[in-house]
Amino acid sequence: MRQLPEADRDAIRLAQDPKFPRLLEQITATGGCSHPVHLSGSTATLDGTTGEILHHYDTRTEPGERLLIRCRNRRATVCPACSRLHAGDTYHLVRAGLLGGKNVPATVRYRPRLFVTLTAPSFGPVHRAGGVCRPRRDGGTCEHGRPLGCGTVHAPDAAVVGQPLCPDCYDYTAHVLWHAHAAKLWDRFVIDVRRRLASSVGLVQSHFARHARLSFARVAEYQKRAAVHVHAVVRLDGPAGPDDEPPAWGTAELLIDAVRASARRVLVHTPYSPAVGELALRWGAQVDARPLRANGDGPDDDAVAAYVAKYVTKGASETGAGTDHPLTTWAAIESAPVSEHVRTLMRTCWRLGGLPEYASLRLRDWAHTLGYRGHILTKSRAYSTTYAALRAERAHHMGHADLTDAVTERQWRYIGSGHTPGAALIAAGIAADLAENREQARSYRGAYG
Repeated sequence: MRQLPEADRDAIRLAQDPKFPRLLEQITATGGCSHPVHLSGSTATLDGTTGEILHHYDTRTEPGERLLIRCRNRRATVCPACSRLHAGDTYHLVRAGLLGGKNVPATVRYRPRLFVTLTAPSFGPVHRAGGVCRPRRDGGTCEHGRPLGCGTVHAPDAAVVGQPLCPDCYDYTAHVLWHAHAAKLWDRFVIDVRRRLASSVGLVQSHFARHARLSFARVAEYQKRAAVHVHAVVRLDGPAGPDDEPPAWGTAELLIDAVRASARRVLVHTPYSPAVGELALRWGAQVDARPLRANGDGPDDDAVAAYVAKYVTKGASETGAGTDHPLTTWAAIESAPVSEHVRTLMRTCWRLGGLPEYASLRLRDWAHTLGYRGHILTKSRAYSTTYAALRAERAHHMGHADLTDAVTERQWRYIGSGHTPGAALIAAGIAADLAENREQARSYRGAYG
């Protein structure tokens, strides 16, 4: 036994416990969650009329007197099992807004719908893949003595791709502050699209909501240069939302024109700083707005939903644009497993975060995401269903929903999280088995469906 790894010894210890079958059931119920939450407490379901106890559950009968529940972390690098579940929920959330379902009418697929991509502006030239990197006939060097061009053909996965040609010329301050204001820039963009749609058909801008509603779901993605850009599904409905047809003037072409004009126009000013000044932040010059057509002449709806779902499971560390955990000290930045370009962005967050004029941006708290503090996925209220509704539907399907006309009393408290080494080994095996079963089922449907 002493010669076995610690995880194996712990797994054997757990297997010898009389309550091991129940522990195995709990780990399986979490889908092999890598970092489950441990709860202690009880639930009692009472008849709402008579007060009779219909069901009672208490963790005192459980292994370790605790119940394991999913951590629900969306990042595949943190918990593959929960990230897979989160990706599935995201797929259905986005797809429902494109094709209907989940209490969204199927008629939404015939509405004006766009797949929009907005990029960050340039903060300085970076190395890129796909052909000659940055050809220059006249060569030349920058003020720091570094070449202004690069004649190399880089592989897509080359470490230099996305790195500045000259780190001293690169505007790291603007990069960080743009990240910190990206969510506000998106809000201004949506407001401006509504205003432009109204103006283009002769409506008073404040009356737009009486005629139409703009719904969206957007996902933020880090590019190779560690700058966020945004993919969004944008849909035009009637004033009541997905249950209401848009006005006759609402066309995809009109929506495209409004999106492109607003992307060029909107800006956000940073707070004035004696050290930095005041910056005017805009979207990048590259704007893509493609119509999603019901007849298939355009990007596929399922493919768009799948793309968004796939991306939300990626953590900052997986994309090479930060880490998945906050950095609380300067030393933590120096030891983070990131490129020098990303490390410089983290340092810039830390330095700017010490200035009182940027205190509201909490740049040090968000140094691990390079100053970006928005959610990876956000949507408007009327776009489609919600994560909470999808979880409730799954609970009902599994028979975990509350009984009608019953009163439920709950008393729970958090007592820990994670696995022992042996339990982690068991959870990883269960997660791998479930993933293999899903893959085999998918292959079977592909062969015989």
